[in-house]
Amino acid sequence: MADTLTHNDTRGAKRLASLCHIQSLRAGWWHNPETLEPLDLTPERFAQKLCLIHSEISEAMEGHRKGLADDKLPHREMVEVELADAVIRIFDLAGRAGMDVVEAMVEKLEYNAQREDHKLANRVAEGGKKY
Repeated sequence: MADTLTHNDTRGAKRLASLCHIQSLRAGWWHNPETLEPLDLTPERFAQKLCLIHSEISEAMEGHRKGLADDKLPHREMVEVELADAVIRIFDLAGRAGMDVVEAMVEKLEYNAQREDHKLANRVAEGGKKY
C-alpha cells in the first residue's frame, strides 16, 4: 500500500462523510423538533455539537475500559461503535459547516509524515512526545 493518496482514493470517504450529514438532516437533527424550522449553525450550536462528539469518545473509553460489547450492535465492541458514532458526528458537523474534513485529513497526514516531533527517534529522546 502506498503512503500517499490520490483524489480518486478519497471519493469513497467523501461520499461517506456526505451521507453522515444527509442522514442527520433527514432525521431532523438540524431542525427545531417543535417548529421544524431549520437551525442555524451558531457558535453555541457548533460548541454543542463538539460536546456531543466528545461524549461519543467518552463512551468509547468506557466501553474499552470495561470490555463491553455494544448494546445496539452486539456483534461489535462498544469502543468500535462509539468511535464510529464520533466520526459520524464529526462528518455531520463538518458537512453542515461546509468543511472538507476528508481533504484536511489527507493534508494533515502528509504534514505529520514530515514532522520531526513525530519521528520515533525524536519521540524517544528526552522531552519527546511519549504518546
